[in-house]
Amino acid sequence: MELGLTSFADVRQDPKTGETIGHGERLRNVVDEIVKAEEVGLDAYGLGEHHRIDMAASAPAITLAAAAARTERIRLGSAVIVLSSADPVRTFQDFATLDLISKGRAELMVGRGSFIESFPLFGYSLDDYNELFVEKLELLLAIRDNEIVEWSGRFRAPIRGQGVYPRPFQDPLPIQVGVGGTPASVVRAATLGLPIVLAIIGGQPARFRALVDLYRQTLVENDYDPAEFPIAVHGHGYVADDDDQAAEEVYPSYAAMMSKIGRERGWPPMTREQYDWMRGPDGSLVLGDPETVAGKIMRWQEWLDIERFMLHNPAQLSHDRNLRSIELLGKEVSPLVRGS
Repeated sequence: MELGLTSFADVRQDPKTGETIGHGERLRNVVDEIVKAEEVGLDAYGLGEHHRIDMAASAPAITLAAAAARTERIRLGSAVIVLSSADPVRTFQDFATLDLISKGRAELMVGRGSFIESFPLFGYSLDDYNELFVEKLELLLAIRDNEIVEWSGRFRAPIRGQGVYPRPFQDPLPIQVGVGGTPASVVRAATLGLPIVLAIIGGQPARFRALVDLYRQTLVENDYDPAEFPIAVHGHGYVADDDDQAAEEVYPSYAAMMSKIGRERGWPPMTREQYDWMRGPDGSLVLGDPETVAGKIMRWQEWLDIERFMLHNPAQLSHDRNLRSIELLGKEVSPLVRGS
């Protein structure tokens, strides 16, 4: 079982002054967190693309490249690149460059995105939400598989016999698809022979087993061996020295963040009762002391047959608390999960 972390470089308020830290400081903190993750033996770190004032990671490859210069082993990926509103040529070039700088540690995870800010920002219509992703994924894979590209589509100018450079250190560059709860997304990834990462941010994780089974069934139907496609998950969580500490440290900012997103999407505010259920045995929050977190990860492994778990801390906690959570994940949770 591989263990790692994901982040959106969420900004936070200083608990003493009430001031929000700057984007620059938060991005430097992310680099420090990646360094710490490698120090404590974690396998991977993913940084997600967003275009909001409360999230600093609009250009993940640049931040990951800064981390690559300070690390040697940890794998560095996107979580996710919103491919529907991105240029596949530039996306490939960015992560091929990261792959070269890191000597083969880059991973490119793409998805349709759970926020919509990038669509008007880059001149795309939400009416084309699904069609954009399908076409741009086709182009991205054409670039990955061919140094000289011949391609035409609906949403951008054709490419007529041009090379796309640089080529990555790894051949091929690893490309994954981030999937929420949509069966069609799982089928598309399996049909194309692409690994998936399940984003589990609510509900009962055990229910995602149906998507795992659908993915593997579709792989077989398309002549792929499911054993060659390990499944990863991304789940919200946090590790502290005891369960009560974890619950109390995370709840204020997590509930505020989820309620804010809820207002944008027409959901009701998060209640403490909902939060406590989510951090219980069957819920989606992987939160608590090392024993509690390890136990929950192992239940997810049993339910979903996963080979990588990525812990995402969505709460706007201090840098010191984030570093402590990373240390506990690597030094105390990891040995319990891996049996060593």
